[in-house]
Amino acid sequence: MTLDDDPLGPLDPNFAAAFTRDVRRPPCQLYLISPLDVTGGFADRLARALDAGPVAAFQFRVKDMDQHAAAKLAEPLQRICADREVAFIVNDSISLAKRLGADGVHLGQDDGDAREARDVLGPSVQIGVTCHDSRHLAMEAGEAGADYVAFGAFYPTTTKETKHRPEPVILSWWSALFELPCVAIGGITPANAPPLVEAGADFLAVSGGVWNGDEATAVKAFAELLA
Repeated sequence: MTLDDDPLGPLDPNFAAAFTRDVRRPPCQLYLISPLDVTGGFADRLARALDAGPVAAFQFRVKDMDQHAAAKLAEPLQRICADREVAFIVNDSISLAKRLGADGVHLGQDDGDAREARDVLGPSVQIGVTCHDSRHLAMEAGEAGADYVAFGAFYPTTTKETKHRPEPVILSWWSALFELPCVAIGGITPANAPPLVEAGADFLAVSGGVWNGDEATAVKAFAELLA
């Protein structure tokens, strides 16, 4: 689905030019997503990244692994986050989030419903939903009780296959109409992030932009950008 296929129709490109961020919204923050391989020395890399600058949340994202093995990998990373008061979010799996007592779960469009996650995980857990380039999906997620919605991929990314490429104006539209935070995701680096921040992103979700190089240097660069 392209943005033009959104049931709400295409967005007015002039919307972004007229957008100013509500001063009552907290400043944009960094949201780290793990690489698929979190074995070996990754725990040390995570600690180094979190110590390099402010990080609001860390998403544990592994694929094609049984829950017992995933939980074993997650536990030391969860402790590193807890020691630094960084929210620990589990990707895709409501049951793994419950098993770990995670701070939140992030759901793709095929990973269950925010209402189901709320029933299983309780009132205080953060629930995020991938909404691609669709304002319609984002409004549905909000109505279902999500705590944040994620739009993307804004830029080319090698972290996962992407079919959707929204324009930054979708962040402006969302921020102007809804209090619910929005997350920008997809190929974000310190160099290409400014238009997303200016458009109204509440969080920048970053994986390769941190882990594909020196993690501390990257987090420091994001910290300077978001300061």
